[in-house]
Amino acid sequence: MGFLPIAKTDKLHATGEAFRNFRRQLSHSAISGMLKSLRQAFTIPEVNRCPDGHFRRTIYGAGPYIGDYPEQCMLSCIVQGWCPKCMAPSKDLEQDAISRTQKLADQLAEFHELGELWAKFGIVGDIVPFTADIPRADINELISPDLLHQLIKGCFQDHLVTWIEELIRSLHPKAEADRILDEIDYRISLAAPFAGIRRFPKGRGFKQWTGDDSKALMKIYLPAIEGFVPDEAVRCLRSFIEFIYLARRNIHDTTSLAQMDQALAEFHQHRKIFEEHGIRLDFNLPRQHSARHWTLLIREFGAPNGLCSSITESKHIKAVKKPWRRSNRYKALQQMLYINQRLDKLSAARTDFVRREMLEPKRSRQSTAAEKAEYSINYELVAAAAAAASLDNDGGPIEGNDVPSEVLLSTTVSHRKMGVNQLATALAQDNIAALLQDFLFYQLHPDAISTAMDTLPDVSELRVSVHPSAVAVFHAPSDLCGTQGLSSERIRAVSSWQGGAGRYDCIFVVTDESMPGMLGLDVAQVGAFLSFGHGSQVYNCALVSWFSRLGEAPDEATRMWMLEAAYRDDDESQRYCSVISMDSVVRAAHLMPIFGNSNYLPRGLTPNHTLTTMFRGWYVNKFIDHHAFELAF
Repeated sequence: MGFLPIAKTDKLHATGEAFRNFRRQLSHSAISGMLKSLRQAFTIPEVNRCPDGHFRRTIYGAGPYIGDYPEQCMLSCIVQGWCPKCMAPSKDLEQDAISRTQKLADQLAEFHELGELWAKFGIVGDIVPFTADIPRADINELISPDLLHQLIKGCFQDHLVTWIEELIRSLHPKAEADRILDEIDYRISLAAPFAGIRRFPKGRGFKQWTGDDSKALMKIYLPAIEGFVPDEAVRCLRSFIEFIYLARRNIHDTTSLAQMDQALAEFHQHRKIFEEHGIRLDFNLPRQHSARHWTLLIREFGAPNGLCSSITESKHIKAVKKPWRRSNRYKALQQMLYINQRLDKLSAARTDFVRREMLEPKRSRQSTAAEKAEYSINYELVAAAAAAASLDNDGGPIEGNDVPSEVLLSTTVSHRKMGVNQLATALAQDNIAALLQDFLFYQLHPDAISTAMDTLPDVSELRVSVHPSAVAVFHAPSDLCGTQGLSSERIRAVSSWQGGAGRYDCIFVVTDESMPGMLGLDVAQVGAFLSFGHGSQVYNCALVSWFSRLGEAPDEATRMWMLEAAYRDDDESQRYCSVISMDSVVRAAHLMPIFGNSNYLPRGLTPNHTLTTMFRGWYVNKFIDHHAFELAF
């Protein structure tokens, strides 16, 4: 809405009660002043033009307010340590309590002194909230959930990660605890490359943590600590991460809300380990307590789907930091206001010029490239995927209609039209001819049960091209995506990545469409992306090395599926490989090694070693993003 004033005084009065109350009331009065021009429209309809071009009578109202916990306390006029949503005592936040409302606060103020309101109910009674001037508005009801500060940076980063470190130090002597923490950082640094993943080359050894850093750590932290902490601590962390991922879903129903309640109940059960080891005396933590209200708030406000204070923080850069840098630092506020006003006017002018067809609308690089492509089937999706495939990046949000997923080979070619013998040498795969024969046979005879030597097609004349990557386009509305929910990611299979060792990503492959989750999927590592023509048909395929599942259910502690390398029946020293159609590929998969119980790794390893057979097993990392979480259950 605008810039809020910050009251300052000398150190003598800065900690005084009168100045603190003045500062609180100043913020509320400033917000109320900003909304003053709308006050009449809260009760008397105004005629406004809607986005569809029609004019309608409109009555304004106050909507949900997103803020971190200190801001919530200031806005809802409560004492730090209390909950802005319910009346649970600050010393026992785990008990059930009635909802906190402004009406209840006013009734309590009639019968209690200010000191009693503060001590017994957590109410700052001499502050008038800005919603007092707004009809149908209760600031306590308007406080909405905040994914970033409440759950990710608050509960995960500040609470659980810190508690786990303290738990390790309580279980081991100082030297051994330091060694374990260094080993956890080392494990984190070995996370395999993946599209959009944040690298931690030195583990967690840096001071300035951002929200994106906390989100990235959450994706790979669970496998890194396994073996060094009790399983109960692993289950505690896993259940809370599951709660976060469930909360982020684009669409919620009674099933997903019940799953959230179940995950939260498991978290409350497993976190007792920190009490048992003396890490915590109690769990009266407002940000952790706020998770109890999430399912109710989702019913009231809808699915948050990433809607949190990180949005307003990003706008702070555009509205404050950049205008500040453009100013001459002398009376900068007035200059910053002028800059923002001019930017608003330029944006409004551009919108008007686009509406009048005086200017072309802004287009992303993907949409511009898509307009140049011409396809006869699945036009929007194929064009969007082709546009993404023409760019050498890791992918991201793309525009297009909500249509079935697609995986396309990159437009660049690393080896063009090689003979089969040349291909075998280039890929170091002696049996590539036999693998191509099997693949081509089942493509030509999809209903065949088995092959016979005399029926296999001749591949000696094939000319095969090798592609360095492929691009998967899929519907992932719970992740960062385009307006229709589409996202893309690049899957790489290259002998040298960024001037170093090779990078060979893993993929999810559909093997049984009738089964849910991982029971219908298998995981393979791509050795090469291939394309060749046979007859009048062009075949896009991939040479892959397979993994096999360990057991018929996920691991009990991490609730992630475990894999081991699959080997040939006739030669157990050789990985089981095959050539598969790109039509069976869903998207990229991320694997984290099963590091084992308290095993220390040799130094000098890099992320390129993560998928090698020096490890005996791997976890299917369903926490790498929200789409994988919904896929690999």
